Amino acid sequence: MTLPGAARRPVDSAVAAAATAPDAAGASVDQLTETYRAHYRSLLRLAALLLDDLSSCEDVVQEAFIRVHAARRRVREPEKTLAYLRQTVVNLSRSTLRRRILGLRLLPKPMPDMASAEEGAYDALERDRLRAALRGLQRRQREVLVLRYYADLTEAQAAEVLGISVGSVKAYGSRGLTALRVVMDTSDD
Repeated sequence: MTLPGAARRPVDSAVAAAATAPDAAGASVDQLTETYRAHYRSLLRLAALLLDDLSSCEDVVQEAFIRVHAARRRVREPEKTLAYLRQTVVNLSRSTLRRRILGLRLLPKPMPDMASAEEGAYDALERDRLRAALRGLQRRQREVLVLRYYADLTEAQAAEVLGISVGSVKAYGSRGLTALRVVMDTSDD
């Protein structure tokens, strides 16, 4: 059943008002949509530094938006929506890695590859040294360095996203940078 044009306008304006109004002191759908447009790529890059394949990163970021959308009524300060999204991306990345590790433990051990020495040398040269060095760090060190230097968060913001103290962020960051320097210096030789 279609409504006449005059009757449709009040309904349309009510729908539009509901989309822009905060849901009981929470973030509005329009705020989430704007956050999606403005920050999707940066959240995808954040996930890419924590995970290793693009499809998993896209899944993690999409799931983060879905979860924050579902919980938008609990977001007391809508300006912190991006912080909630970052924290959700980090937490979902951790969960993804945990599931992979569990899956790898349950798989039978593969037979060793019989690649030639040349193939191994070429493969090693093609790898991105910094990304490999980051993956070699402890989880917390990697997360702190990614949030501090890639996502350009302050120590306080990184501490809030990770749920740790600012002092812990400083300590993990310092140890992570030292470990990265050691790895990068030894790979130059």
